[in-house]
Amino acid sequence: MNAPHSTGSESRIHAAIFDSVMSHRLLPGTRLPEAALSDLFGVSRTIVRQVLRRLAHEHIVQLRPNRGAIVAQPTPEETRAVFEARRALEAAVLPLVVRNATTADLASLRQHLAVEHEALGRADQPAWARLASAFHLRLADLAGNAILRDYLSELMSRCSLIVALYERPGNSSCEHDEHARIVELIEQGDAAEAAQVMSRHLEALERRICLEPAAPSKTLAGMLGFQTGV
Repeated sequence: MNAPHSTGSESRIHAAIFDSVMSHRLLPGTRLPEAALSDLFGVSRTIVRQVLRRLAHEHIVQLRPNRGAIVAQPTPEETRAVFEARRALEAAVLPLVVRNATTADLASLRQHLAVEHEALGRADQPAWARLASAFHLRLADLAGNAILRDYLSELMSRCSLIVALYERPGNSSCEHDEHARIVELIEQGDAAEAAQVMSRHLEALERRICLEPAAPSKTLAGMLGFQTGV
């Protein structure tokens, strides 16, 4: 198998598993057997193994020696640690955004809020979740500190997994009005209050987490969006 095809297959499988986790189809603890995934996607087990390693690096999957891969199961302790670290990083980001953001940057943030609001209005939860995460990463971009941005990106991935797996049905992963308030405070140059609003925003998100997911009710193929079971 040539390299370009392998890369394309890896991206396709990675996207299918990642999206299935984030959309609640693949639940915590779901087994991800190499042989079954190889059959479902029509690729070698070597390619599947490479994808699972990448997902493990992103904390989406846990690789268990001699027992195979499962969808990650963040513990309550890990959940608290992830949110605590994220609050600290985002508090460090906002003063830098206030210092560095240009008029064009602020206009870009407001445009992002408009797209968020439109997705919320049509009840497009997957699009809204992606936009909500992108808002936080956009702030990190505007901070102008690549190291902070990289650390926050990793935490965002872990936090998104926790939210996707454990947030109670009917809740939004982020509150649009709080995003809008943060942009207002950035525009006013009030970094301290923006950091306070962000901290309360993330604390509210953490409180909505329920670490008792439902048991899987479908086959692996069904959870991955295939029409037939394995």
